Amino acid sequence: MRFTFVTIFPEIVEGYFSASILKRAVENSLIELDFVNPRDYTLSRYKKVDESMIGGGAGMLMSPQPLDDALKSIKRDSPNAHVIFLTPAGKPFRQHDAKRLSSMRHIVLVAGRYEGIDERILELHADELFSTGDFILTGGELPALCICDAVSRNIEGVLGNSSSLLEESFEENLLEAPSFSKPDLFMGKRVVSEYLKGNHSKIAAIKKQMALSRTKYFRPDLYRKAKVEK
Repeated sequence: MRFTFVTIFPEIVEGYFSASILKRAVENSLIELDFVNPRDYTLSRYKKVDESMIGGGAGMLMSPQPLDDALKSIKRDSPNAHVIFLTPAGKPFRQHDAKRLSSMRHIVLVAGRYEGIDERILELHADELFSTGDFILTGGELPALCICDAVSRNIEGVLGNSSSLLEESFEENLLEAPSFSKPDLFMGKRVVSEYLKGNHSKIAAIKKQMALSRTKYFRPDLYRKAKVEK
């Protein structure tokens, strides 16, 4: 899987892959990373990539020409690349999207800055628009990293124990059941006694019930879907 980050701050993104699971994924060639900086494509002698908004408005927008040329360059090299823009206008990114996207060969993640991106660039180049939440950030690099991380975990070989994917939160629209580590008694609190007895079928049943209870309490919106689908 190849990920291309289109960003004017590649250094923000690169550091995330310097440790842990995703570092190993890069080293083992399970994922490939490259970075495209729109500043390298601007026709401005000052490397300018922003312009004021037509019709007025506070702040600046990422201007169309540098992004257009950058994305055209990517598509010439990789015509089937799947281009994703990170924007509050996008649909909410969900776990099923991460699983679906993990089967693709090349994903381009476009990180906006300033007050956003000229709408014509989205119309010309976007395959999908995603939002990672109803809040505003200073740039799209963090949402791009979130999507890359979530997708990468679903690529075969990235996780040391791929079976752990089956019990993670949001599978079957449920939050993951509470987890415990040794010791079984800590600060006067014990783990669920059945967890210590080794009856895996009973433990699985208890975990399912706890997952349902936790989801009902913390995420009733997910619980309503789980009730229909279970």
